[in-house]
Amino acid sequence: MPTIRLKTTINAPQERVFNLSRSLDLHIASAAKTKEKVISVKQTGLLELNEEVTWRAKHLGVYQNLTSKITQFNFPHSFTDEMQKGAFKSFSHQHLFEKISEEKTQLIDVFEYESPMGILGKLADKLFLKSYMKRFLLERNQVIKTTAESENYKKYIST
Repeated sequence: MPTIRLKTTINAPQERVFNLSRSLDLHIASAAKTKEKVISVKQTGLLELNEEVTWRAKHLGVYQNLTSKITQFNFPHSFTDEMQKGAFKSFSHQHLFEKISEEKTQLIDVFEYESPMGILGKLADKLFLKSYMKRFLLERNQVIKTTAESENYKKYIST
């Protein structure tokens, strides 16, 4: 099972980074390249424990729907979302937040996934899928970082 581990240092308080990371509105802004939009009941705000969200986005030239659920939630230290339906065989994305100081947070992503289609999926992982997913997460983290380090965070969260 491929695993992507990323660390992003953000000059912002832990609670702010945590909340931005679970903001539907910021996720949409960070995924503009893939034309991502929410097509489930909850369309805006912050995701909470046991909430599901369904996304529609264009990845690798194909529109896809993906439903994920927040399965673990420990404010402001971590949360996990897991795929319920979608193109992957499975995935789990842990979002970890380590407080470095009052105004500095280490965002750690642990993204584990399993591709469908057996050997063909494993070949796709090696050829392009793992690097594609890593780039997608890096771009998302850059948006979180830029937003958290500016006054723009107030557009996405009230605290």
